[in-house]
Amino acid sequence: MRALEIAAAGMSAQQTRVEVISNNLANMSTTGYNARRAEFSDLHYQQIARPGTINASDGTSLPTGVQLGLGVRTTAVSVMLSQGSLAATGGDLDLAIEGDGYLEVTLPSGVSAYTRDGGLKLTGDGQIVTSDGYPVVPDITIPRDTQSLSINAEGEVYGYFADQVEPQLLGQFTMAGFTNPKGLEAVGSNLFVETPASGPSLVATPGEDGLGMLRQGYLEASSVDPVREVSDLIAAQRGYELNSKVITAADQMLSSMVQVR
Repeated sequence: MRALEIAAAGMSAQQTRVEVISNNLANMSTTGYNARRAEFSDLHYQQIARPGTINASDGTSLPTGVQLGLGVRTTAVSVMLSQGSLAATGGDLDLAIEGDGYLEVTLPSGVSAYTRDGGLKLTGDGQIVTSDGYPVVPDITIPRDTQSLSINAEGEVYGYFADQVEPQLLGQFTMAGFTNPKGLEAVGSNLFVETPASGPSLVATPGEDGLGMLRQGYLEASSVDPVREVSDLIAAQRGYELNSKVITAADQMLSSMVQVR
């Protein structure tokens, strides 16, 4: 009976949907996190009678035919690219990206990764790194005697010193953009790496080539909408229950058929 396999495919799809929703809710407080969405498509159709087939009885063609679907499958878990709200922190090295783009960092393997998490830190040598210690590209080092930092919207880093009236330019942040940011591969720790689907990174100064601006003293909050996620969770739960009822109904039908004497 096809209904058993079709309903099982439906339950698997709804389970995937619940897993995506649970990951969104788990990351509702993650800096710079963008919500994900599971996407589905129907499976192959068995053609019992193709549309347009000639009816043998009177020679007319069938207007619709008989096509039996075989279920559903997960096609993608795509990122919903939307700007999260900016939360004021007052930190000198807290940077929010207002608009498109990513900060570039270097992984221990030497591979470049990209992030929207602007909660940056300083090492003992004054190097600017992420919370996991990955150095930001380009390399910017802050002298020990720097009293305070100022980072403008274009990414220029200025340091204030006790013996100087005017601030000193210490470095320049750049940002990376992609033709298809949804094609980036998530590797955890708020990091992404480029793939053939995303295209190569396009590095420029903040505010140029369609990239966003930097906002010092702010962090980008997660774009997860808890109300929408809970609503989707209820719909996924009901979809799972309905498919399980189909399995129960198919089992009862098979049981009745077996009992026929």
